[in-house]
This record gives sequence, C-alpha cells and structure tokens, in this order.
Amino acid sequence: MKELSRAIEEAANGTARAGPYVAACVQAAPVAFDVKQTLAKVGDLTADAARRGARLVLFPEAFVSAYPRGALFGATVGHRSLEGREQFRLYHASSIDVPGPAVDALSIIAKTNKVFLIIGVIERDGGTLYCSVLTFDDLGQYLGKHRKVMPTGSERLIWGFGDGSTLPVFDTPLGRIGSVICWENYMPMLRTAMFAQRIQIYCAPTADGRPTWLASMQHIALEGRCFVLSTNQFCRRRDYPQDYAAELPTDPDAIVSRGGACIVDPLGTVLAGPLFDQEGILTAEIDLAAITRGLYDFDPVGHYSRPDVFSLAIDVRAKPAVHFDR
Repeated sequence: MKELSRAIEEAANGTARAGPYVAACVQAAPVAFDVKQTLAKVGDLTADAARRGARLVLFPEAFVSAYPRGALFGATVGHRSLEGREQFRLYHASSIDVPGPAVDALSIIAKTNKVFLIIGVIERDGGTLYCSVLTFDDLGQYLGKHRKVMPTGSERLIWGFGDGSTLPVFDTPLGRIGSVICWENYMPMLRTAMFAQRIQIYCAPTADGRPTWLASMQHIALEGRCFVLSTNQFCRRRDYPQDYAAELPTDPDAIVSRGGACIVDPLGTVLAGPLFDQEGILTAEIDLAAITRGLYDFDPVGHYSRPDVFSLAIDVRAKPAVHFDR
C-alpha cells in the first residue's frame, strides 16, 4: 500500500521541479593557456555567482583554458610553419582530458558552491582537440559533455568535429538542460534536435560578441519556447600572454572580445543583458511555468509541427575512427 500511495502521489505531483530560481551567466576572461590559474578563477567566479543566489552558473565557450583569438597557427594553403606547429603544441598542452584532473576540480567547484555548473572547455583526446561544454550538477556529479559539431572558419584547423553522440539534454530538478555552442546556434536542424529533447534551459556559450547575437538568442527562445542563457568572454589584449603570436592590437588595454551575455525568457523577453565591454555576472529568475505558458500557442516539435510534411533523422551513434570487432 505504501508503494501504491507513493505512486499516486508522484502521479499527482508530476516530475519534481524546483520553484523559481536564479541563474547566472559569467562574463570574464580565463588566464589564457594556464589551466591551474584558470580553474582557480572559475572557483572564485562560481563562488561569487553563488553568493548572488545562483543555482545554475554558465561560463563562456572555451573558458578552460583559452579561445585562441587572432592566432594563425602558421597556416596558409599548402603550408604549415614550424612556429605554428609549436603554437598548436602549447595549445594542446593547455587543454584538458575528459575525464581527468581538471574535470575533478570542476566537480568540486560545483559541489562546494551547490550549483549546476555549465562550462566551455578545450578537450584533449589524443592528438585532437575539441571545443566542448561540460555539465555538472549541484552535488558535483559530472553529467556529460557536448562536443561542438561544426567548428567555424579557422577553428576547423585546430578543433575536431563532434558527432551525434554528444547532443545531450539532462533532466534535472532545475529543468531540462542542454548546450549549443556559438554558431551551432545557426544550424536549424541542430536546434530542432534539442527542441525534440524538450530542452528548457538552453545554454549558448559563445565567442560571438556582435550586437546581432542578441536577436538570435531571442529568436531561439521564441522558437523553442525555452529559457536561453548565453555568455561570452570579456577579454583585453593583456589577458593573453605578451609573446602570444596573434593578429591582435598591441595596446594591452584594447578590447579583443566585447562579451554580450544575456538571458532571455520563452517569449523572447530579455531578462538580463546584453552586457558589453566589461566583466560581470548577469542573473535572472527562471520560472519553468513560463515555458508551459509559451507552449500554449507554439510547440515546434508538437502541435505546431507538420510531421506529414517535414521530418528530421538524427544519428546519435559515436563515430570512432577505428573499430575493434571481436
């Protein structure tokens, strides 16, 4: 009887969800190419966000330990220089293994501050680097990762391509959380794959600091009837090493990444931001009830879809280069 009573109670209450809570977007610079100091900064910034009441904290794309803005890596068509190879070696050395010690440190940061932590990292897997996002719950459990499926422009020289096996949406008490990185957000079919998993907290860490980014985040929030959180690094030239070989201004105070963090609700209303030209932490209240109100008249993978006309097939199998069949 106790088992039946519990089942009836769960049926009446539905999935246990948190009431309205605070989410935060951290806009800052890492200590470029220095994993140890960057992780220490992640700890400080996460603690700061938690003191502001945040239960979910989002960091930018490639925060651990650098987005190599302006770097050429010694490449022209048909040629790679020795200097460029050495620059890649240094970048590889400042990337992290997943799982590995840096992941363990991030887990402790999430647990200590009792927050869900979503953070962009450069993941090292053999000789290949991936632009990834890691997600941790407030108990410090590593939930999983998303690897960027489509690096943009020159990023393709230094980052590998993710596959459909890392497109997760995690069901948590704070809602269904997923991540889409930078210009992946311009891929309609990838967005649809996330909407089909009923994403509610759509995290969009980015390196795009243009004013037009906000309009895209508003569109996605309206299209997916979800909360959209986006953040970017705010960097000056001095945030990179003095001997860093890149096409960047020489003035140490010159801004090389403006930021643009924002939080948008399911009807496209901007709750916070955009924040430009400064480091900061944006916060806003997340109320999952707003999602249902939005779905009333538009559900992109439900009553407002036309599966008789349109369909999307998603291959979620991992694509390793080598199979050992036994």
